[in-house]
Amino acid sequence: MPQHAQNTRVCRDCDGFATAAITTDTRHADGTRATLRITCPTCKGTGHTTPASPLARVGR
Repeated sequence: MPQHAQNTRVCRDCDGFATAAITTDTRHADGTRATLRITCPTCKGTGHTTPASPLARVGR
């Protein structure tokens, strides 16, 4: 029987690309560019979201 991969929920804000490197206009002493690493605020840089909390059943 084939093994299926577990479905993980991908973050809807970053589509799984949780970290972006943005180059700045400045350079380091060795000539490389200075970059900023920005992470997705929704998933905190994981690329995945946790399942929504189950709704509480009220009434009967």
